[in-house]
Amino acid sequence: MTIETIISICLGIGLSASVGFRVFLPLFALSLASYFDVWQLNESWHWIGGTAALVTLGVATLVEVFTYFIPYIDNLLDTIAVPLAALAGTAIMLSTVADLSPVVTWSLAIIAGGGTAAAVAGTSSTTRLASTATTGGIANPVVSVLETGTSVVMSVISIFLPILAGILALLILFIVYKIYRKFKSSKVK
Repeated sequence: MTIETIISICLGIGLSASVGFRVFLPLFALSLASYFDVWQLNESWHWIGGTAALVTLGVATLVEVFTYFIPYIDNLLDTIAVPLAALAGTAIMLSTVADLSPVVTWSLAIIAGGGTAAAVAGTSSTTRLASTATTGGIANPVVSVLETGTSVVMSVISIFLPILAGILALLILFIVYKIYRKFKSSKVK
């Protein structure tokens, strides 16, 4: 495995973690990176760097970010965001991973990409649901700002410092696991 392959995997995992917070924002960041030749995507994914994809993903990002500031609508959006995050995480890994066989690439895409995005999105959704239940939705915009900010930071770090992004994604998954265990143990009592 070459250093380029490792970096491409870290990029994919970092962006997949970012997808767990906002589905379209990391895709838009990847589109920008490809459009400005910061990152080269696999041949079949060059379309992401095209003008049409850039504009479409930009508009989708704006709509998604602003929609999450509307209490209760944000919870409704979460019901479709978790499966969409898994798909987007898988797609990001497919588009970024370099120099691996199709079997390994697809396995990484589904497990590392889709799995990371779904785990983060599920925890994010649970956090928003708890916020809605405890504050009547008043604190949900604060949760949205934190999620969007984390998605922006993870996307930028993923593109410019992919190894660090891979490490941060592992840290995020560890935090997700801790939150899950705490939530699960409180339900048992």
